[in-house]
Amino acid sequence: MNRHDDMAKLILRLALGILILLHGIFKMTHGAGGIVNVVSQHGLPGFLGYFVYVGEVVAPILIIAGIFTRLGGLIVAINMVVAILLAHRGQLFMLNAQGGWQLELQGMFLFAAIAVALLGAGRFSVGGASGRMN
Repeated sequence: MNRHDDMAKLILRLALGILILLHGIFKMTHGAGGIVNVVSQHGLPGFLGYFVYVGEVVAPILIIAGIFTRLGGLIVAINMVVAILLAHRGQLFMLNAQGGWQLELQGMFLFAAIAVALLGAGRFSVGGASGRMN
């Protein structure tokens, strides 16, 4: 492991955690009604939409702090897969006006979350390099 690996893990954790948490804060202040409606429209129980708070508030806090980081990354990845399947399925194979993938933001969140789940937190974390789930 080179001497910059832990710093790279910290940067990845902070970028993913903060950016996802901003979405969660928005939902906390404006409600999750839109998500609950999307979930219900797909024939699922509406209350499942409230799990968005776990994926966009709890998990990012775990990732930022570096405790149960791998679990937090897995939760965010699952959250993004569900979001893509329920709200963005029609855009899955589309390009945007600039030629990029229509879901590049969702894709970046998904793959960064997978990377965090695989890499763990590193030593610059509450859990430490060998901490729980890190």
